[in-house]
Amino acid sequence: MQINTHLTIDTTLCGKVTKLQESYAEVLLHTTEQMGVDPQGLVHGGFIFGAADYAAMSAVNDPLVVLGSASSKFTAPVKVGDVVLCKAKVVSEKGKKKEVDVQAFVNEKLVFEGNFTTFVLAEHVLM
Repeated sequence: MQINTHLTIDTTLCGKVTKLQESYAEVLLHTTEQMGVDPQGLVHGGFIFGAADYAAMSAVNDPLVVLGSASSKFTAPVKVGDVVLCKAKVVSEKGKKKEVDVQAFVNEKLVFEGNFTTFVLAEHVLM
């Protein structure tokens, strides 16, 4: 299967798709020092959210998919150097709306979970 969305995303910031199936995607994010917020090496949550969002978009895998809303929670901290695996699965579809559940793990420990409401539009959102 081929990725059809977010083709010019910076994978160093949002992770790389490592598995892609119908209505399912996995994104692997290697955290870096640039993502850290303090001397202890805590990674800013926005990078984890970004990887989870990218996983959700990839699970839908349509060039015109956009994020409508998200409900999420962080369940454990991520530190610089951690590798985060995001697993996204489309759990419901109704017309142009698709709900995607995402879980993110570091060494099999859950660090993030969220539900992403996406929409597949008829034309690009900026048109």
